[in-house]
Amino acid sequence: MHWHDLLRFAVQAMTAYRLRSFLTLSGIAVGIAAVILLTSIGEGIHDYVLNEFTKFGTNTITVTPGRRSARGGPPGVPTTARDLTLDDAEALARIPYIGISNPEMPGNAEVRGNGRVRRTRVQGVGPRMHDLYSFKIASGQFLPEGESRDARTLAVLGYTLKKELFGAADVLGERITIGGERYVVIGVLEPKGQILGIDIDDTVYIPAMRAMTLYNRTSLEKISVNYDISVDSARVLSLIRQTLTARHGREDFTLTTQEEMLARLLSILGIITLSIGGLGGISLIVGAVGIITIMTIAVTERTREIGLLMALGARRNTILTLFLIEAVALAAIGGLLGLSVGIGLARLVGFFAPSFPITTPWSFTIAAEIFSALIGLAAGVLPARQAARLNAVDALRSE
Repeated sequence: MHWHDLLRFAVQAMTAYRLRSFLTLSGIAVGIAAVILLTSIGEGIHDYVLNEFTKFGTNTITVTPGRRSARGGPPGVPTTARDLTLDDAEALARIPYIGISNPEMPGNAEVRGNGRVRRTRVQGVGPRMHDLYSFKIASGQFLPEGESRDARTLAVLGYTLKKELFGAADVLGERITIGGERYVVIGVLEPKGQILGIDIDDTVYIPAMRAMTLYNRTSLEKISVNYDISVDSARVLSLIRQTLTARHGREDFTLTTQEEMLARLLSILGIITLSIGGLGGISLIVGAVGIITIMTIAVTERTREIGLLMALGARRNTILTLFLIEAVALAAIGGLLGLSVGIGLARLVGFFAPSFPITTPWSFTIAAEIFSALIGLAAGVLPARQAARLNAVDALRSE
């Protein structure tokens, strides 16, 4: 029997029982639609978080006090690790391949200005923080060189904080009060947006030394550096480790590259995406069971037809192929229907909620269609083998 005859038989079998065929392929369609929609949401979240995470560049290294080690004692036990200081930050700035070394002392405090009060983040930073994290100046300037140590009461406002305290007015030269001390506003940053739902523009930046005094600290929380992107990060890490070890007498600090953080993040997001897709895959299992059930019923109902085909010379392999084609066709058509519904629902979500991250990769839609056909093939094997094993004489005698 030629292939076009097999296809014609399969199409006739599906159209002869339209309702049953539609219900069968609907099971696969629901599963594929669920997988597409849920995976689109997972992929959208993946891309959103990744974009947010890379807003500040990928060639940065963070130095934090204390060394991560399996030999450490229980939580709360005092440590002899040396703190990070402004001298450490200046020493790192002199290392080859490092462009910017930024001391950081974050915290929060009440900020008063223009008769208004707002409790917000107050970041102690170095004079080149805006270059390190790709911030742009909207007006005025950032902290002058040397301000990390000189610690004059100068402040730079984030866009949101400036708008909340002063509205549209020009704030250069205005005075604000932070933690009881008066600061002069010398600059305003352009909007940077949010990262993971946190408005990073709702911040005021002051010299690191001034922040250490404000929070009654004698050390920095961390030091962030960036390096020449053409240089291997391992080389830079080695130089930083040598420098700080020589200063501290031992390795009592932790170095974390942006590459490492991205790798961890991508690993977590990948697991989340697979988990979400797996939930939709449960519907595909239900659809596969539906195909097995319906094809088994079809074999029972078409026993005489199978016997007639065998009497006319059709081989068992031909009968097997006929039912497999029918099962694959049902699953493939159901897959196409599911793709249409899933992509349509994803577009609707994106239309009615533009801020909600949702992305449908085309490579995944192709894989989903191939997978649906494979499900049909796997689900159709058992009924097809049952049909192929029928005895021609017994099949013709059946009612």
